[in-house]
Amino acid sequence: MNHTTVVEFVLLGLANSRHLEITFFLFLFIAYVLILLGNISVISITLTNNFLQTPMYYFLRNFALLEITFTSTFLPSTLYSLLTERKTISLPACFLQMLFFYCLGTCTLFHMAVMSLDRYVAICHPLHYTAVMSSRLCLQLILTCWALSFFLMFPPTVMTVQLPFCGPNVMNHFYCDASLLLQLSCTDTGFIEELMFIILIIILPGTLTVTAVSYGCIIVTVLRIPSSAGRRKAFSTCSAHLIVVTVFYSTCIYRYIRPAQRGGQDSDKILSLFFSVLTQTLNPYIYSLRNRQVKQALKERILKFSGSPRQM
Repeated sequence: MNHTTVVEFVLLGLANSRHLEITFFLFLFIAYVLILLGNISVISITLTNNFLQTPMYYFLRNFALLEITFTSTFLPSTLYSLLTERKTISLPACFLQMLFFYCLGTCTLFHMAVMSLDRYVAICHPLHYTAVMSSRLCLQLILTCWALSFFLMFPPTVMTVQLPFCGPNVMNHFYCDASLLLQLSCTDTGFIEELMFIILIIILPGTLTVTAVSYGCIIVTVLRIPSSAGRRKAFSTCSAHLIVVTVFYSTCIYRYIRPAQRGGQDSDKILSLFFSVLTQTLNPYIYSLRNRQVKQALKERILKFSGSPRQM
């Protein structure tokens, strides 16, 4: 039976001074606007342009939708807290935020692995790409990412929700973090901690391996391109992807599966900003809007709405 006496949690947020809170508000507000604009542009362009109906853009469109939903689980409430100095969150809101944060965050990892596989097939086996990456397979991969994410993260989240919380109720973070919630419970949480650790050990290194091997094969293939200009262009694209992947995975791994990890430190909040905000801000511009076809489609859309004649 749940004997919870706590009715709300206190999130200390990102700063302890009003000046820093305003600074973080401006930074996160700009980041959130860029995330929304970038990803909505990707979704809109890839949906309406007939030349962007290949599997790669199908994955990018779903990835853009995922990024919007993931960041929207915590950024609006964080911005509101920074602006109004209201730091409390109700138990139901906290539990829902935690559920969607971890499920959607896990789905992001699976999507990145799937997109790297798609690029591997396209670059390393171009003659078989159309046959291998069929519409049916693309849909199955996307549905598997979503289903597997909720299947893995739902049980430990539900078990965390059912724990009793008798006080204290203060978390040194800007969103409801599972590791901090477990520390606040007034009962033994060893089993849930071990279960979450095992799940994260499977998800993080597993998807990282798929992504790293795929990009490794892509780099080997790129090195065989006879044209130096072609190699430079391919390396420019791959290096940008790899930088984002490296930042995302390194901060996630250090935050959640480092030895003897205990949350609640200020450094944990900075790490969380890197993988939950910084990489999400860069993703639409690195993965999609730098693409030549996407830039051309975006240019045509702007010219169409501005009423200017199309330049040939």
